[in-house]
Amino acid sequence: MAKKKESATTETNDINKVSTAITSKATTSRKKKEETNAAEDVTKKKPAAKRASKKTAAKASAPATKAADENTKPKRGRASKKEATKTELVVPVASSGGVQEKVKMKRGGGRAKTKVVDEAPAEQRQDRPVWYASRFTDYDVYLFREGKHYSLYQKLGSHLMEMAGQKGTYFAVWAPNADEVSVMGEFNGWSRDSHQLHVRHDGSGIWEGFIPEVQTGVMYKYHIKSKYHLYHVEKSDPFAFCREVPPQTASVVNDLQYEWQDQEWVDHRKNMLDKPQPYSVYELHLGSWRRKPEDNNRPLTYRELAEELPAYIKDMGFTHVEFMPVMHHPFNGSWGYQITGYFAAHSLLGSPQDLMHLIDVLHQNGIGVIMDWVPSHFPSDEHGLAYFDGTHLFEHADPRKGYHPDWNSYIFNYGRNEVRSFLISNALFWLDKYHVDGLRVDAVASMLYLDYSRKEGEWIPNDHGGRENLEAISLLKEFNQAVHDNFPEVLTIAEESTAWPAVTGAVEHDGLGFNMKWMMGWMHDTLDYFSKDPIYRRYHQGEITFSIIYAFSERFMLPLSHDEVVHGKGSLLRKMPGDEWQAFANLRALYAYMYAHPGAKLMFMGAELAQSSEWNHDSSLDWHLLQFGYHQGIQQLLRELNAVYKAEPALYAHTFDPQGFQWVDLNDAHNSVISFLRKGNNTQEELLVVCNFTPAMHEHYRLGVPHGGEWVQVFNSDDSRYGGSNKHNPDVIHTSPEPFHGHNHSLTLVLPPMAVVYFKLRS
Repeated sequence: MAKKKESATTETNDINKVSTAITSKATTSRKKKEETNAAEDVTKKKPAAKRASKKTAAKASAPATKAADENTKPKRGRASKKEATKTELVVPVASSGGVQEKVKMKRGGGRAKTKVVDEAPAEQRQDRPVWYASRFTDYDVYLFREGKHYSLYQKLGSHLMEMAGQKGTYFAVWAPNADEVSVMGEFNGWSRDSHQLHVRHDGSGIWEGFIPEVQTGVMYKYHIKSKYHLYHVEKSDPFAFCREVPPQTASVVNDLQYEWQDQEWVDHRKNMLDKPQPYSVYELHLGSWRRKPEDNNRPLTYRELAEELPAYIKDMGFTHVEFMPVMHHPFNGSWGYQITGYFAAHSLLGSPQDLMHLIDVLHQNGIGVIMDWVPSHFPSDEHGLAYFDGTHLFEHADPRKGYHPDWNSYIFNYGRNEVRSFLISNALFWLDKYHVDGLRVDAVASMLYLDYSRKEGEWIPNDHGGRENLEAISLLKEFNQAVHDNFPEVLTIAEESTAWPAVTGAVEHDGLGFNMKWMMGWMHDTLDYFSKDPIYRRYHQGEITFSIIYAFSERFMLPLSHDEVVHGKGSLLRKMPGDEWQAFANLRALYAYMYAHPGAKLMFMGAELAQSSEWNHDSSLDWHLLQFGYHQGIQQLLRELNAVYKAEPALYAHTFDPQGFQWVDLNDAHNSVISFLRKGNNTQEELLVVCNFTPAMHEHYRLGVPHGGEWVQVFNSDDSRYGGSNKHNPDVIHTSPEPFHGHNHSLTLVLPPMAVVYFKLRS
């Protein structure tokens, strides 16, 4: 994520009105809070029940453990000391979706007691608006406070349930420094005092209760009175599954019920685990991919996107889409990186079920879905996570650790166990409930370094005197471990722009545990090289070849992302030098070189159109450009590059392995030509890639090759179908026994102007 993406905001009147399943309603006014610098209350109280031993806790930290007998139930009453050392019990702590479903725990004294009350006293049902109920066991609370509860979305928040034959909603919120917490909403005229929740008496800081007759679609907030400074505030539910359309800030009860039709995709995803496969990702901002100019230029809803996006992605041949943040954010005119509702889909485009439908249809079309996830910071909006209970609960109290200078936002307190449970639960939530296939973690570099974007004296060293953020590093490792333990086939991808070692290394070998890392160095060097006039490129040959030196140090994804077409950088087309023909030829060569380079691929929307203008999140892509030949040619080029990429194992089988790449010649700086081999599983799969980065054509260009025989051209970016000059090689090219470039055989080739050509040994 680039710096200064968007500033945090509390409200905006510039709203694109969209018809959604959620009706925006005015809510009651709030009293202004009086800002204080109250110290964070981080004192942990011991729960009433004895905790398990450290050894047991270590075992229990695993997200899911098979139970010996799922029907086993703990005996009522306290176990004797002798029994406690031997007895095992199966504790349900999570969702039916597979995250932490059962944990087998040896009791070292104490037991996991359920607090759910099935029968409320008659007088309570008649006289009290909030009945006592709990979805928490003592063990749930233990995991939460240890930072190991990975399915909190099944516990905290609002959940439909039935008690004593009465349907209603259970509410639970974490606010340890609150003196009083009430639920206010449509059901009580937005009264701040009439429906007060009960606080648990175990020091967990959890407030909970059951309110009869509150059903799906009801809007609500929490009114929190702090123990400190007479502070009180109206807050959205951090665990709400649904939110009002901004600028309104209420949460909405939603049960997330949806009938998925993507089992074939889920099975395919599991079958492809650990198998080499092509990754061609189409990054998009859902709010600006297409718009409805006839309807006040509004964005497409999730349902409307489901009618158009899957077919388009399938036709273009991309394997995945990557959504810029769809988590709820308060400012519609933004990229989505200032998140206030981590468990809610952005309501401007529709309901949670509408987003599920979009993902479902993509899966039915064989397209994976990656989402951006933002654990690096959150905005300061009053209704959000900031200063939640009158203290810095989710963020660090000290601004040197808790304030982000680049984005005017707060930084999560990664060392607080409850916050760790919140974040990891959130990541698993999207994989569990929305069937997401991958998470791209935003701004990882800002998490790794305590001095990120800070001057001397503006940051606090770690316990060892260093600049590494040890708490964030630990969180990232635990996040990756939890994801891969529960969803082994899901991808985690790091946007990390520094030389931090082993970002994609295994956690057990002290790596961060990501599946892939964005290759930011390749992106910057490559775009810098292509922006130069071809006449000067001979002096910068090292820029285009340097990436191979470190290409296999991590599992890289090559990104031409949204960050490169904003903030005055211009579109990719406008970065290219020369007249119109040369600019388009440069762009074709860039894309063909990218697909031949080792690593997975990511393109931001509009790259396939050769957008002439910089991306604007408030308007649609320039689809009208496709009426012009050169733009049509770029789209066809990318369509066929995706087809070649998937058809040729040499381009992906060993893409993270140095054995999949071999230079033929990287030293022809005079002609600005580079050539290399991409290797598959056998000789017949090898590809020879030749890149000519000047407009000069070479009709008799000699290259050494490792195998004699007949070679054929399989792709040429200069083809007339793409807008090129249509300079091709013969149908069959015969090697000669003349040694060259250290090989016993050589080829004489035609190198088209400003073009990249792929060749293959004929079977």
